[in-house]
Amino acid sequence: MLYLTSDKFPIFIPFGVIGFYRYFWYIIRILAFFAYRPVPLPLNPTYVASEDVTIIVPTIDAGDEFVEAARSWLEGAPKEIIIVTEERMRGPLEQLAAAVDPRVRVLTVPYANKRLQMVEGIRHTTTDIVVFADDDALWPPTMLPHVLACFEDQKVGGVGTSQRVTPVGKRLTVWEVLAAFRLSIRNVEIAASTHIDGGVPCLSGRTAAYRTIILKDPEFLHGFTHDFWLGKYHLNSGDDKFLTRWLVSHGWNTYIQCCKEAELLSTMKPNWRFLKQVLRWTRNTWRSDLRSLFKERYIWHRFPYVAYTMVDKLFNPFTLLVGPCLVIYLITKSTKAVENGGYHLPWWDIVLSYFVWLLVTRTCKLLPHLWHRPEHIVYVPAFIVFGYYFAIMKVYALFTLHETGWGTRAGVGDPTEATKAVDNQRQPPASSAGAWPQEKEAEMRRYDPEAVAYRRAD
Repeated sequence: MLYLTSDKFPIFIPFGVIGFYRYFWYIIRILAFFAYRPVPLPLNPTYVASEDVTIIVPTIDAGDEFVEAARSWLEGAPKEIIIVTEERMRGPLEQLAAAVDPRVRVLTVPYANKRLQMVEGIRHTTTDIVVFADDDALWPPTMLPHVLACFEDQKVGGVGTSQRVTPVGKRLTVWEVLAAFRLSIRNVEIAASTHIDGGVPCLSGRTAAYRTIILKDPEFLHGFTHDFWLGKYHLNSGDDKFLTRWLVSHGWNTYIQCCKEAELLSTMKPNWRFLKQVLRWTRNTWRSDLRSLFKERYIWHRFPYVAYTMVDKLFNPFTLLVGPCLVIYLITKSTKAVENGGYHLPWWDIVLSYFVWLLVTRTCKLLPHLWHRPEHIVYVPAFIVFGYYFAIMKVYALFTLHETGWGTRAGVGDPTEATKAVDNQRQPPASSAGAWPQEKEAEMRRYDPEAVAYRRAD
């Protein structure tokens, strides 16, 4: 490489500095990942799943995978499972629920809107802890005790878990392997950030637990269902990002229980529709991170390392695209005669050197996944290609943040109409199943006022 760059070596120094900077922080992240420790189970737990946990599952098209998922949830012995769907799906889901367990209850909302469905479940919850789960999330039997262990710290308001991809069919497709690569990298990142400063960019909506007292707050319910981008575009997806930001801006701590005992299995789109999922997630990340960094700003002093990772991700697609641009520039120079300023190596040598560098560095980043699934090493080139597609897609997503549709699900209602339904909906009477016992209000006094003071974000 020195021979390649000997003509005008100084122009490569900035790129070397960027590379050193990125891999320096990557090493820090790896060290923090190995230093991370999950919260151990308490000898005398404050919270017990059979008394203190309600699982809320918003869905519109639950299939056979729902039955398998529900049975995995029930192995943790929650007090109740609430399935919230739209009215036209009540019959099929009640049949599925009856086939699973009497603890599974089905509620409906007028419109297929995830946030509206979550709020309906919250209104009918009487336990101290709410766990939101996707309708295809498979849990180990040890999930709930290990999640509840984190709530022994009374300042913790939300808990997330590590994740792994399970195939829709008999084996993982290339799209599912790409998703598995992304999740393995994410597991490292969230464990590292939890160890470094206790924060996390997002408690994933696939499975996350929260204190019910936070979700019952009228200010939260209003903000959750009246969430607009630029005050104009009503948001339906991105609920997990909103919840995480709410915890940060209202003084609550978060924790990621990253261990096999709390690792969920989730399906991903096994075909090109996975790209539409990623596009929706990317838009949500742009919107949420920009708000967190520049509007609310609590993240800077509460979780500075997480703030750094957010800033890094803002510039990441642009810095990633610098590499191929530089290679194209070198190829152009190499095709000219040496006397006209050409380089000593032929263009194919430049391309080969660059690809080998990418192959080695990307394989290193995927080692946590490849350690358990070494046969997936054949997909590393596909992951490299996907990385550059993802960088371009992130730039595209930045300029299309006004598009708030779900993208992969038909039948999801207009969020504005759904919000009207929330505004018109009355709180359940004190005698109903959805009432929040008055004695729970006294629970607020148990917490550190400075840690949980409810204040309106900027």
